[in-house]
Amino acid sequence: MAAQCVQNNIDNLLPRLEEKPVKPPRYISTFRPSVKCEAAKNKAQCKTMGPAKVAVPTPNNFLQKHSKEPKLPAKKKEQDSKKLPALSVPRRTDRPVMGIQSKKNFINTNAVAAIKGLPKKPQPIYVDRRQGDKYLLEPSGLVPKYIKKKDYGITPKYVTQRNEETKRAQEEYEARILEDLKKRAMKRLSDDERRSLLQGLKKNWEEVYHEFQGLPVQIDTVPKKLHKEKLELQMKQLEHDIEVIEKHKVIYIANELSSGSMVGIQGATIALKLNFPAPQDANSAEIEGGEKLHSSLQCHSSTCCGTGVTKVLECRETA
Repeated sequence: MAAQCVQNNIDNLLPRLEEKPVKPPRYISTFRPSVKCEAAKNKAQCKTMGPAKVAVPTPNNFLQKHSKEPKLPAKKKEQDSKKLPALSVPRRTDRPVMGIQSKKNFINTNAVAAIKGLPKKPQPIYVDRRQGDKYLLEPSGLVPKYIKKKDYGITPKYVTQRNEETKRAQEEYEARILEDLKKRAMKRLSDDERRSLLQGLKKNWEEVYHEFQGLPVQIDTVPKKLHKEKLELQMKQLEHDIEVIEKHKVIYIANELSSGSMVGIQGATIALKLNFPAPQDANSAEIEGGEKLHSSLQCHSSTCCGTGVTKVLECRETA
């Protein structure tokens, strides 16, 4: 209803001029000239839009066949002027020398050469059977040509060189073995140490014997029997060890056995206590005649004095 009132207004009967909006001026930067100058300066030939401007070839300069293939350099005049090698065959244009005559009598010369000349030696041949074919003897292999060579029986150089290298290697090996043997040289046990060793063995025997005497008269249990057998075995072994050490007066000590090791040797199994200072490198001892003593050094008592440490030597005999 209101819209109809607006259309029927009297003011709308008069025509009105339409007012067009005024467009603002376009913005132009103040740095436009400087930017144009910089763009013109930095413009390269490859930065142009479109195909590059290249000179168009003329119609006369068209691409010809084989024009891009490599060409050999032209021959020099010196090569053309070289003379050709002399031919063994005469040329077609050559003429033989005519009119040369010799007064030599070839018949007499040949006769004299045949009379005075030595007869030609026949080639040695062989036949495979009585009425067989003949073959040359030299290439057949029946002639001993190899043993008649100049270098026959002479040792080749490579064999001599190899023998020298083998000999040198053997000498180096022997020298190294001798050096190792020197390092492993054994030390002889002194008489005082041997005497102390015997005293320690006897002291051990007395202790084991004292313990054996303290056994009960009636042995009726298994542990008692085992203990008695163990003591008897120790006493028997100690007696044997004492006999072995008393028998041999020279004992050698090895250097390279690890401390505390037990190795099968010719000797006896001994467990003894003694109070002499053993050598620092004494890990094993060898008795003259092939018997050895191997020792493991350890503190045996909690009341060790400063003069000597109680040591345990264990020796083993192998049959």
